[in-house]
Amino acid sequence: MSLIKAVLGPVLRLMFRPRVEGAENIPGTGPVILAGNHLTFIDSMVLPLVCSRPVYFIGKDEYVTGKGVKGRLMAWFFTGVGMVPVDRDGANGGVAALNTGRRLLEQGKIFGIYPEGTRSPDGRLYRGRPGIARLTLMTGAPVVPFAVIGTDKLQPGGSGLPRPGRVTVRFGAAMEFSRYEGMGRDRYVLRAVTDSVMAEVMALSGQEYVDIYATKAKKAA
Repeated sequence: MSLIKAVLGPVLRLMFRPRVEGAENIPGTGPVILAGNHLTFIDSMVLPLVCSRPVYFIGKDEYVTGKGVKGRLMAWFFTGVGMVPVDRDGANGGVAALNTGRRLLEQGKIFGIYPEGTRSPDGRLYRGRPGIARLTLMTGAPVVPFAVIGTDKLQPGGSGLPRPGRVTVRFGAAMEFSRYEGMGRDRYVLRAVTDSVMAEVMALSGQEYVDIYATKAKKAA
């Protein structure tokens, strides 16, 4: 990760000119969950760029299993920016992603997660899935909410090559949920934790909140 950051970092900084607010809220050591909004593909490129510590994300294993020169370059890039490949489309995809996040946190690393579960279809903030709550209650890791602002203007529709422009990344105060210790199977607790994190993300991003899952909104479109 340090190599690709050194190689591509200057180019990406010049291209996205990131403005960072609240970076001091990220603990310097120990496990941390970064939880935020998801507007475009390049969100996962911008976030590691502005963090002094390596950030790891879950990504589709198809990104690193391609053949030939192109496949090897894609694998080098995605693993270099901190993506950990998981078969998320399989029958146990959700469990595999959760277990991977737990393993990374137990190793004292920073794990980045988009609680919406997918990119926003229209720029609004959608209901969070409870995986974020399960992770913090299982590991005791604090949650630092964040908002990426402006990437949807640089990569409309979430695909294709991004255009140059300024991006803002805003981090909120760390949140801890030790008061719910031992209650990780209570669905009301999981929903309360998830909603409290999403409320902070909404305050940081300024997005309109929609109380349905983004996947449902995409299917209805």
